[in-house]
Amino acid sequence: MSVPLALLAVLISVLVPAHPAQGAANTFTLGAVRTDTGGRALQLHGLGIVKAEDTWYGFGEDKTGQTTANTAFQDIPCYTSGDLANWTHQGVALARQGSGDLGPNRIVERPKVLHNAATGLYVMYLHIDNTSYSEQRVGVATSPTPCGPYSYRGSFQPLGNQSRDIGLYQDTDGSAYLLSENAGRSLRIYRLAADYLSVASAVATLPNYESPAVVKTGGTYYLLASHLTGWATNDNVYATATSLAGPWSPFRNFAATGTNTYNSQTANIITVQGSAATTYVYAGDRWTGNAMGDSPLIWLPLTIRGTTVNLGQYPSWNLDTASGTWSANAGLPSETTHVLKNAGSSQVLDASGASTAAGGKIIQWPAHGGTNQQWRLTKLADNVFMLVNVNSGLCLDVPGGSTASGTQLQQWTCTGGPGQQWAADLVGSLTGSQYVLVNIGSGLVTGVAGSSTASGAQVVQLGGTGAASQVWAVS
Repeated sequence: MSVPLALLAVLISVLVPAHPAQGAANTFTLGAVRTDTGGRALQLHGLGIVKAEDTWYGFGEDKTGQTTANTAFQDIPCYTSGDLANWTHQGVALARQGSGDLGPNRIVERPKVLHNAATGLYVMYLHIDNTSYSEQRVGVATSPTPCGPYSYRGSFQPLGNQSRDIGLYQDTDGSAYLLSENAGRSLRIYRLAADYLSVASAVATLPNYESPAVVKTGGTYYLLASHLTGWATNDNVYATATSLAGPWSPFRNFAATGTNTYNSQTANIITVQGSAATTYVYAGDRWTGNAMGDSPLIWLPLTIRGTTVNLGQYPSWNLDTASGTWSANAGLPSETTHVLKNAGSSQVLDASGASTAAGGKIIQWPAHGGTNQQWRLTKLADNVFMLVNVNSGLCLDVPGGSTASGTQLQQWTCTGGPGQQWAADLVGSLTGSQYVLVNIGSGLVTGVAGSSTASGAQVVQLGGTGAASQVWAVS
């Protein structure tokens, strides 16, 4: 029997996700309200995401019409995209029910989805609660297809522990892990059973953080998480380990201190593996209390090098999912000469005594226009630079690659090593020129010792505090 062309077209539109083909860079504008292909605000809050062949499937909390006073469960939508920029609403993946965990006046948050290759099922985990947040359970739902509809299988407390914000991680060997905030006590990592439907064992207990997300590259695991400040944002943190069981490094900020992670909270990390490179995209939420459904999705590229994670801020940036590469539309121009003025003292970054010797010390000094106060930025990668002193031709350097706070910076023969790699994180106004300089080797920031305003004070690496003495105006 032949199928009428009109009916065939309808069938194709239902069975094949509608999204643009990969292969061109798309622009992401920081803080903009993003819409789906139907023009509706994108409900990918608390993002869960999984990729099947060339299509990303995105899941989120539908907060249409809600405020922080009313975030009761409405549904979990599913969207598809071929480029992470253009999303088509495919329907409801998990619907509200008449009663029970998914009933009216329930809290259902942070949907995360993994595909189990052994069972062929897509498995969704969620935070399940009542409106007073006293039940603190994990819910599980499954579907044979990415967008569902998902069948709800019930909820539990992992190994008897309370659970609020969650994350999921699937390792390269196919094993899966639940990350769960144990109700203001700790952040826990659990290994899931082979079918992913239950918790098999405890893996690690970490300090008390929420909204966890994990990625692994080069044999190192990177765990991002948020402090517990309700709907208000904070300086999110990260830790590293070579095993999920630990030991884990101390937690430290991955965005410029005092910016509250550019006013966002971690939701997920999106891995974009292309033909030329792999980009890791930080996906965060900027919660808007009086219009939760319009809360901006703050997506920015992560710089991951060694044991350092750095999140820069860009008014807009481009992502090519086919090649796996990204570029910023604004930022510091490389191979041009700059003067760096400290925001706390109004003095500039200076190679002491106009030294041309390797090991010459770096201080702050009143600006006089000399070439020992001029620095040329040599780009190593997006938002990663070497700073070359124009007078000496030597590079701004952390002696011996030290990770110790308080180490005075020096100039040294340019090698391109981690101790000479710097990320320039834009702070304050997106149209301004004030930056925090983060050393990729140590993860510490460049500042004036003791926040001194004295001429000749040492320029050192320090833990980020957001102080003016750690901010540099670049001209």
